[in-house]
Amino acid sequence: MDLKPERVFYYFEEISKIPRASGNTKAVSDYCKDFAEKHGLKVRQDAWNNVVISKDASAGREKEKGIIIQGHLDMVAEKTSNSTHDFSKDGLELMTENGFLTAKNTTLGADDGIAIAIGLALLEDETLSHPHLEAVFTTDEETGMDGAKNIDLSDVMGNYVLNLDSEDEGIMTAGCSGGAKIHTDLNVQREQKTGTASELCVTGLRGGHSGVEIDKGRANAILLMGRLLKKLRKSCGISLISISGGGKDNAIPRECRCRILFHDSTAGETDAVLKDFEDMVKTEYIISDPQIRIEYQLEGEQTEQVLTETALDYLLFYLNNIPNGVQHYCQELPELPETSLNIGIIDSDDTKIHMCTSVRSSVKSRKEQLVEKLQDMAEAAQGTIRVKGEYPEWSFKSDSELRKTMQGIYHELYGEEMKVDVIHAGLECGYLLQKKPELDIISFGPQMYDIHTTEERLSIASTEKTYRFVRKLIENGIDSAVSKEMRTDR
Repeated sequence: MDLKPERVFYYFEEISKIPRASGNTKAVSDYCKDFAEKHGLKVRQDAWNNVVISKDASAGREKEKGIIIQGHLDMVAEKTSNSTHDFSKDGLELMTENGFLTAKNTTLGADDGIAIAIGLALLEDETLSHPHLEAVFTTDEETGMDGAKNIDLSDVMGNYVLNLDSEDEGIMTAGCSGGAKIHTDLNVQREQKTGTASELCVTGLRGGHSGVEIDKGRANAILLMGRLLKKLRKSCGISLISISGGGKDNAIPRECRCRILFHDSTAGETDAVLKDFEDMVKTEYIISDPQIRIEYQLEGEQTEQVLTETALDYLLFYLNNIPNGVQHYCQELPELPETSLNIGIIDSDDTKIHMCTSVRSSVKSRKEQLVEKLQDMAEAAQGTIRVKGEYPEWSFKSDSELRKTMQGIYHELYGEEMKVDVIHAGLECGYLLQKKPELDIISFGPQMYDIHTTEERLSIASTEKTYRFVRKLIENGIDSAVSKEMRTDR
């Protein structure tokens, strides 16, 4: 490939020859270790295949605070249905088209291979004047951040972290939420009853990501079903046979289904209740979910094992009282969600109702408070919870020297303002701060589209723009009190 910046794309091509799907990072980790040794740099590789490379400061810049380039070595491994690519042994087949770099029939792995390529290009550059420079390359970010979770940073000297794991050029991420998955089980008893069986469905919702789109006010199909069942029980008399809805804890559920028994209600009466409910929720969600539909189909008289009245009491109490959606907005950036939760999955079997809820917050105490609230709710409904997949938050730093410097240099280079964002999702930065709270971190990167899919593509022009920006940032320095004096001397 004849792309610029030449050395960045050289290293991206080299690591693209190495299979590096999550869980298979030893070879690419060894490549980075070998690179450091060949260039006479200090390097440490751990049992998780994390790699830490350090380069001494240029002469005269030893007093400045160090800079860390950070990214993850692994990639999401997806391919088209007709592809014969084997991610365990095959390298990627890179292609360029319309100003973008992509890969033939597979994910490109620019998330986050471009961070590794930029880091290696900077470390080898002997013409670059720099403070103490380090690269921290982690593993298995895409499958749980295990590398960042287990890395030892005790010997890392840098103060400023340039996390190159964002996909929107010109936007700096300055914080992210921590999170956890809450698994709730309500124990149920069943009894035999006879009535008119029916399948009931709440459908037509838009759904969306439970972090990025939680502030859009979209309806949650599971919670709507809870409201509908309560209304039907009061108006028509029902028993519940089964319930299922949603597919992922981190997605706002678009559909929820259940099977019920009607007791002594007429079809006309049921039609009226369901029509009134549909009209009501369409009015409530007229902008966010105008296509909400309530569908049902009668199956005739049947005898079924249904939830006892007490078990149904507890389920409806839980579904009609559990908090959901945005709970708090960020005080420094009031338009951004700080704390939220989303019940994303519900299903049932003979002995229990299982639910999974995603909790997110950029404030640890608020996340813990929500987990405690869900614990209280479950106990009140005679159930239990399990907390899994917990990861730490990265709180917005109002006095970030790194952020201010980056904004100044970006404007100086491109005459544009760099937007500051806090995302309602997880990044490795939370784990880095957990280990070294004094770090000043910003996440950014070149423009990419459709990451984690076979349509993933990286803007070549944006990569050059980002590399130029990072190089200028390192050359100028971030520690203002010292670097200004250094720049005067140079």
